[in-house]
Amino acid sequence: MMSLLDHTLEELHQMLVNKETTSEQIMEEVFRRIEETDEQVGAFLTVTKEEAMEKARQMDKEGIDENKVLSGLPIGIKDNIVTKGVLTTAASKMLEDFVPIYNATVMDKLEAAGMISVGKLNMDEFAMGGSTENSAFKITRNPWDLNKVPGGSSGGSAAAVAAGQVPVSLGTDTGGSIRQPAAYTGLVGMKPTYGRVSRYGLIAFGSSLDQIGPITLTVKDNALVLNAISGEDEKDSTTHPGEAPDFTEGIGESVKGLRIGFPKEYVNEDVIDPGIVKAVRAAIAKYREMGAIVEQVSLPHSDYAIASYYILASAEAASNLQRFDGIRYGYRAEDAKTLEELYVKTRSEGFGDEVKRRIMLGTYSLSSGFIDEHFVKAAQVRTLIRQDFEKVFENYDMILAPVTTTTAFNIGGRIEDPLAMYLADLMTVSVNLAGVPALSVPCGFSNGLPVGMQLIGKHFDEKTLYRAAYAFEQATDHHKQKADLNGGEAK
Repeated sequence: MMSLLDHTLEELHQMLVNKETTSEQIMEEVFRRIEETDEQVGAFLTVTKEEAMEKARQMDKEGIDENKVLSGLPIGIKDNIVTKGVLTTAASKMLEDFVPIYNATVMDKLEAAGMISVGKLNMDEFAMGGSTENSAFKITRNPWDLNKVPGGSSGGSAAAVAAGQVPVSLGTDTGGSIRQPAAYTGLVGMKPTYGRVSRYGLIAFGSSLDQIGPITLTVKDNALVLNAISGEDEKDSTTHPGEAPDFTEGIGESVKGLRIGFPKEYVNEDVIDPGIVKAVRAAIAKYREMGAIVEQVSLPHSDYAIASYYILASAEAASNLQRFDGIRYGYRAEDAKTLEELYVKTRSEGFGDEVKRRIMLGTYSLSSGFIDEHFVKAAQVRTLIRQDFEKVFENYDMILAPVTTTTAFNIGGRIEDPLAMYLADLMTVSVNLAGVPALSVPCGFSNGLPVGMQLIGKHFDEKTLYRAAYAFEQATDHHKQKADLNGGEAK
């Protein structure tokens, strides 16, 4: 029997308006599904059942507003997005008891749209990782194969949607942490333009790189949620001024004549799984069949992106995490006899290994005698990478590329090899360094596991990405294939 959660957000909205179902019934389905599957998947850290059910009943009583397409619908929230009155841990022992007294801007915007948060989702600690194995509390598993990772750091956000627990979730993307999990789990994931979505209330990792974005089953669902969370925010001076456009406006239009660049640096089969290259080339053929112009381009500084990203991101992380000192809030070590000992013990006990590694790397990069050699050079490379994109966008509407070098890898397969984990971000970090938007879309399968491609756009041109992605989605059936959790094994 078809679950309510197999429907798109738009379909669920119409069912609510037509009184074919109620918000309460949808929430009951959400929590039933979480109870049935989350012991296997491990997507949720906190479930807010009572609060969600009460909000749903209240919305049903007041009546669903037919003009608010997201009203009365459920959403899962990555656990680094501050949520008033709800435990928000960033998957770290450092914040294991932290209950915020205010909302992130995106939470206020979701509430204004009528969406109902059903809980907080697991992640790599402080968003540092690519597999959701760095959480202080649990490992999240990929619903397509429970022996595989769901990606990271937004692995919980992707796994919850792929497992049919929620139809949409919010993740965050600092170097690929929405797009990579979406690719590994066969979903649509948007990393918006830097400044499109407010970062107020996001527990910071890399402040010049972080962006909040939606993970969904379909392209249009994704655009609808981005509509709700976008816009200028007086609490975040980096947000883009003025009202955001309606990202669904171009959906359904032809892609005939659209100019798409395909970077030659992203097709090296010595680095990228041949199955992924095959799936992406098939997607290129489909776009050409639909009338788009796809030509090879070059992003010549791509080889330096990983090194530049990890220096800059770690430097920003080291700075942002200074506030966790055992004094103001969060975890505090016991039996410290001096202030210095309190700092050292608190941070040693409260942070996991990956977070400590990045703090050390960032502190080294910023230290006297090394800042010019490392941090300044990395910032200069960042400028060159941004200029690479700008040059391509002089002649092309967007760029098409793989999201990942492999399909989802085994749990435990890379956790002891940080360099291998970092290199998995080869295809994604350039986008964050340049600040441009990128949308991950399912484009096929390799060895039974999903493959994602990313469409990369000009600054603040998410509409064109959604238009192109929707056309591809309608011309293929990759998004219709779902993970099948069956007796503890995914098929």
